[in-house]
Amino acid sequence: MSKIDKETIRKEHKKRQDDFEEEDINDVLEDEEAIKSKFENKGKLQRYLDDAKILFSLLKDYANGTYREVPFNVVAAIGGALIYVLSPIDLIPDFIPVIGYLDDAAVIAFCLNLIEKDLISYNIWKKQQG
Repeated sequence: MSKIDKETIRKEHKKRQDDFEEEDINDVLEDEEAIKSKFENKGKLQRYLDDAKILFSLLKDYANGTYREVPFNVVAAIGGALIYVLSPIDLIPDFIPVIGYLDDAAVIAFCLNLIEKDLISYNIWKKQQG
């Protein structure tokens, strides 16, 4: 099993973020239900279900052009993290009982921390849209 520490999580997320391109947004959105289902009833990952919904909302608003007040690297950070969650083969394979989703939760937490200011701005904008 791979060592899970902040630096390992950062590197894993960065790799996925760097590989993420604008065309990948639609792929992530097409997998939305599959990704969200991994958040439901999955221990540590479940606490991020509401965050996942907000991340998908931002991706949708970015993709349809209604919200472009965020740099693409933030979109790539979100997309990379969500793709990581969907991947069954990652730092800790998801099939391992109890701990299989710890790395997924760590990647989502890292992403949320990384984009915190942009997410706050998005939430303010979203509330103003009514």
